[in-house]
Amino acid sequence: MKSEAIFLIRKGAAEQAFERRTFELPNLEANELLIESEAFGLNYADVMARNGLYREAPPMPCVVGYELVGKVVEVGSAVDSSLIGKRVLAFCRFGGYGKHVITKKYGIVLIEDHPAEAVLALCTQAVTAYYMSDILSPIQKGDKVLIHAAAGGVGTMLIQLAKRRGAYVIAKIGNASKTQLVKDLGADFVVNYNESDYQKTIFSHLKGDRIDVSYNPVAGSTFKKDLALIGSSGRLFIFGGSELVGGKFGILSTLNFVFKMGFILPIGLMMRSKNILGVNMLKIADNRPMIVHDCLVAVVDLYKKGELKPQVGAVFPVSKIAEAHSLLESGKSTGKITVLW
Repeated sequence: MKSEAIFLIRKGAAEQAFERRTFELPNLEANELLIESEAFGLNYADVMARNGLYREAPPMPCVVGYELVGKVVEVGSAVDSSLIGKRVLAFCRFGGYGKHVITKKYGIVLIEDHPAEAVLALCTQAVTAYYMSDILSPIQKGDKVLIHAAAGGVGTMLIQLAKRRGAYVIAKIGNASKTQLVKDLGADFVVNYNESDYQKTIFSHLKGDRIDVSYNPVAGSTFKKDLALIGSSGRLFIFGGSELVGGKFGILSTLNFVFKMGFILPIGLMMRSKNILGVNMLKIADNRPMIVHDCLVAVVDLYKKGELKPQVGAVFPVSKIAEAHSLLESGKSTGKITVLW
């Protein structure tokens, strides 16, 4: 069967990076299903892949993307045939920018008529947030939590999940226009890193106290600052490296990024009772797929109960994929960016 997709064909600026192409779909395996997509979501990993900074991405030309909303049109022999015709929110291991996408049977959840631009925020981003806040090392009531990129897709979910668990939330943003959004979601204190040194501002605000958790998708120069901010039993989650984007000197920029993070001795972490947790949801999906499935079911259930409110940042037609990517990369977006077929 022939279909079409938005292919990533070269590194660099979004305007030259993508091309709409037809391709031949492979036959389904027993535990797979085929979905005709109506919309897909963007994630910062897509931007990293476009900039050649995401080593897990397939070799170019390739189809990136982790998530979509669409209708099941075909199932493998080991998949319940009653799913055909049902509308689903789905994970995939790349390929999400396709008009037809193949995924595993445990990568979907039924969504009835809920809007695509809302539920797409529940996939990669809400699942990442929920895995960190509720599964890997659950937030405890009264924890002081720092959330980087707090107005973004993962950040807006983390604010809500942290408040749901009784945390005190410090939201880090880079633009004053995002202040009201994060406050409306429940942030107790907002710090703008473009207006002050966020580490000094937080130390001053806490009057010598320390934070308990940091959720950090930036890494680089922020790593040491966060490690100093957390106290005994503190947890520093690293789940991205957005500070790498924009580096102009290739391997030298990468080495500088690593140098800024420094080198950590495990004995030092033990003596100070501090914890660093690395999170790569692609690896978890590869090796522990049912964890991802359970997180997806949980966040969709919270959404349906009205306990989790996705933030719709922007919606683009597929012809505007470059503009959508550029907006996400700019750091000016909030919430989830959706692309419609």
